[in-house]
Amino acid sequence: MPVKTIRVSGSLDHAFAVSVAAGDHVVRMDQPRHAAGQDLGPTPLELVLAALAGCFGTIGRIVAHQRKFELRGMHFEIEGDYDPDGLLGRRDDVRPGFQALRMKVDLDADLSREEKQAVLAEIERRCPLADNLLHGTRLESSLA
Repeated sequence: MPVKTIRVSGSLDHAFAVSVAAGDHVVRMDQPRHAAGQDLGPTPLELVLAALAGCFGTIGRIVAHQRKFELRGMHFEIEGDYDPDGLLGRRDDVRPGFQALRMKVDLDADLSREEKQAVLAEIERRCPLADNLLHGTRLESSLA
């Protein structure tokens, strides 16, 4: 199958608000009021966690369809640890990204715990966002 490219475009609005057009949708990100934002939307880091849940859910549906079992639903609890000193430029020895992610997934399906664990492992293996977080992707940024 040929490689596909997806595109979004966005702009920094007032203060810390960023609006991104993704297909026919607009996603707005902001910082909380206590961090000089206006709290107009989730933070970019919160959206990464939300996107991870979305990716697991999507791949979960695909796996259930392919393995022919009913997946009635999934519930996600996701936490990410990061050190703000990295992104604020206070310390060069601290990475700005997540240091650890923890994800609890409840699969609502008539499967044993072992079968659910195998499905979860397959979802993680096939999730493009998890792959990017675990293995990194080359980023090329340039001026327009």
